[in-house]
Amino acid sequence: MSNTQTVQALFRPFTLGTLSLSNRTVMAPMTRQKSPNGVPGPDVAAYYRRRAENGVGLIVTEGTVINHADSSNQKDVPFFYGEAALNGWANVVSEVHAAGGKIVPQIWHMGARGNVNEYSEEEIAGIVQEFAKAAAEAKRLGFDGIELHGAHGYLIDQFFWEKTNQRTDRYGGSFVDRTTFAAEVVKACREAVGPDFPIILRISQWKGIDYSAKLVQSAEELKQFLAPLVEAGVDIFHCSTRRFWEPEFEGSELNFAGWVKQLTGKPTIMVGSVGLEGDVSTFFSTGSGSGNASLDGLIPKLENQEFDLVAIGRALLADPAWVKKISEGRVEELIPFTPEALQTLH
Repeated sequence: MSNTQTVQALFRPFTLGTLSLSNRTVMAPMTRQKSPNGVPGPDVAAYYRRRAENGVGLIVTEGTVINHADSSNQKDVPFFYGEAALNGWANVVSEVHAAGGKIVPQIWHMGARGNVNEYSEEEIAGIVQEFAKAAAEAKRLGFDGIELHGAHGYLIDQFFWEKTNQRTDRYGGSFVDRTTFAAEVVKACREAVGPDFPIILRISQWKGIDYSAKLVQSAEELKQFLAPLVEAGVDIFHCSTRRFWEPEFEGSELNFAGWVKQLTGKPTIMVGSVGLEGDVSTFFSTGSGSGNASLDGLIPKLENQEFDLVAIGRALLADPAWVKKISEGRVEELIPFTPEALQTLH
């Protein structure tokens, strides 16, 4: 990574339907709890604008919750419903677009407080419609697409995972049957936004409470798992792993995003400790943060088209100019992800 030639693959344009990006970098969604009473204020708009001004190809907002009683269990997480919150998001969109950026909201439901068995089919239908309403609002506000959060043990993922979904109706059963809820959410959102509005689905094997968890054990199972989601209308899969450099299955060097792209033919976003010396869990377990890491292991995978887009999380959280500095070869100026840097987030 000694010069800009080395990272050239990161800075090629990407186009999918109506979504046209100047480069392959994505700001990963990161919860900040900076929206009092669920309303994102001017400071939130400025936070995202700074990343757009510094060359991020696509911004995925922090998780923003739908209108349901269980959708949030954290204070000051933004809503994606109600006049005040939606007006706040309209301002975010305006600021990002004014800086030349593209942005999608991550539509989120944090999950059942017990497990998904407790929801009646009628309540599930209502939740599906709330996702669709949020998707329609995103299009109305001028966002460039939406991302549905189906990873990390939150609601959609609770339906995916056997440990949290032991229903005996059509929402439970095999790992394929457990995609039913997610497929219904995607279909409802597709109906709400039309055929050309990009829908991204974030998925993961691991859970926030279990880093070793697996939805599927093999590439063949993954293919079966993904098929209903593709049919429902997912345009891009956002594939979350702890460490992008680790193979997903034995016998191949492909990571999770690589396998999903190969099996579906759909574009994928790869995310997992990009730009960090260690994986993201290190910060939470030790509080030590992470120094900046070389991208040498990443670029060849991107050049080989194993995946299409690269999401950067905590490295971009600490340094809003991360993308610009990388593109200009100013790696010595990168601000490392440390507790001190997080005290002065901007």
